[in-house]
This record gives sequence, C-alpha cells and structure tokens, in this order.
Amino acid sequence: MTYEELIERLDPNVYRSLRQSIELGKWPDGRKVSREQRSISLEAVIHYENTHNMPEEDRTGYIDRGAKAGTDCDPTVRMQKKVAKNAAKNDAANGSLNDNSDDDGSEQYTEVKV
Repeated sequence: MTYEELIERLDPNVYRSLRQSIELGKWPDGRKVSREQRSISLEAVIHYENTHNMPEEDRTGYIDRGAKAGTDCDPTVRMQKKVAKNAAKNDAANGSLNDNSDDDGSEQYTEVKV
C-alpha cells in the first residue's frame, strides 16, 4: 500500500485524532508528541485535507483575514509596503540609475564609487 492509498483510506476519526494531537502536542493517551511525530502527522493531515477536498477554511493552518484582508492590518499588505519602502530607499541611496534615455531607448547609468 502506498502513502497516497493509506491517506485515501484513512478513517475520519483517525484524521481528527491526528489533528488534535498536533494541536495539543500530546497523544490521546497523554504522551508527548515528538518533533518527528508532529512533522509526519502534520504532513499526513495536510495530505488528507487536500485528498478529501476539504473546504479551505477547515484546513490546517488556514488564517481567516476576514474584513482585514487588503488593509494595513493584513500582514501581507504591511510586508509589501515595507519591501516597496526599502526598495525606494535603496534606489535613492545608490543613485546608480539615471532615468534619462537616449533617442535609441537605451538607459544611461551613472557610475557611483562606494
């Protein structure tokens, strides 16, 4: 039996038990879940969720951004703004690209010694 077949045949109760063990960090009998066990279990849970076409909002690791999506509260928006700000800062500090172009469309570069 292949890994894919095993996941396809995985009982929903076993899936829920694996997911709960990952969340709590301990098995149903109280023993601690090791890093390796957590990694393998998490891989199995994610594969099960993909194989069984679970709704995205029910999957492991889903983050509901809700009304915050696309606002400054959304970490992806903050990261994009930070990257753009740093790029603009670097361009200003380097001053290596001159926006002037020749008639042939080639760009002019100014040599900057650092």
